[in-house]
Amino acid sequence: MRWSTRPCFHSASAWARSSKALRYLPAWASWRKRSVAGVLVGHPFDTVKVRLQVQSMEKPQYRGTLHCFQAIIKQESVLGLYRGLGSPLMGLTFINALVFGVQGNTLRALGQDSPLNQFLAGAAAGTIQCVICCPMELAKTRLQLQDAGPARTYRGPLDCLAQIYRQEGLRGVNRGMASTLLRETPSFGVYFLAYDVLTRTLGCEPGDRLVVPKLLLAGGTSGILSWLSTYPVDVVKSRLQADGLRGAPRYRGIVDCVRQSYQAEGWRVFTRGLASTLLRAFPVNAATFATVTVVLTYARGEEARPEGEAVPATSAAPAGPTLAQPSSL
Repeated sequence: MRWSTRPCFHSASAWARSSKALRYLPAWASWRKRSVAGVLVGHPFDTVKVRLQVQSMEKPQYRGTLHCFQAIIKQESVLGLYRGLGSPLMGLTFINALVFGVQGNTLRALGQDSPLNQFLAGAAAGTIQCVICCPMELAKTRLQLQDAGPARTYRGPLDCLAQIYRQEGLRGVNRGMASTLLRETPSFGVYFLAYDVLTRTLGCEPGDRLVVPKLLLAGGTSGILSWLSTYPVDVVKSRLQADGLRGAPRYRGIVDCVRQSYQAEGWRVFTRGLASTLLRAFPVNAATFATVTVVLTYARGEEARPEGEAVPATSAAPAGPTLAQPSSL
């Protein structure tokens, strides 16, 4: 397996600033629609994950993933599974643009496309996007856990963050930032490294009729490996961000949360909600990576041709741009 010296992803930000970007607005709109669809499909699994992660074993509400689904639908209707949906939808475009832009630019700055640099570029992207991700997930978590009906505390993600800011200031809005950094930095490194290794191993070559299924498999598997690499930290993050929602705060920080959780429930507490997370991770990440790869391939294919130059009549190339190797995107 040989690593190319070229970066894995073409810079989305630099490309978007060019005049050619207007040609690909339909493609980017398609990417956004698919991303939104991924959030809509995956959010119920995330709601189940968060509720399982933070429930107290002294008075457990749910016996497992399936029971949690059934209980939420029975007590709150299907809409209960979509609590807090507004928050990830608001941050979706910014986070995707930030992650793929930072990863590509960092990889170019490092100069060589190697496994270590793939990890470092992904880790840099994960670190930077925490600025948006942490407040977004704080609002999402609070909305997913609040009581339904007139007793609810927050009317939406912006109202949630506004109330937290008035009561606790910027520190409250960034509650869980340290645990978010501990989760996102290594997990995004694993995310991009695994995708790069898998696309090379599967042989995602130009003109391969199975290239899209291969990209889906690589993206979905990368998402699962990413979550597995730091899942216990995600449990701690959820507990810290939910702390104080009902009653007085229990935890003084990450270490105290880990200690209290382990003493009360043992090591299994750090795997709570894992099943629903993995069920969500594969389809959402498969769609994200495959769509980004294909869209940027079309952009790269057209930009490589000088403005106004026609395709030679004798060319045997297919009508559309061929899929570039992942290492050249």
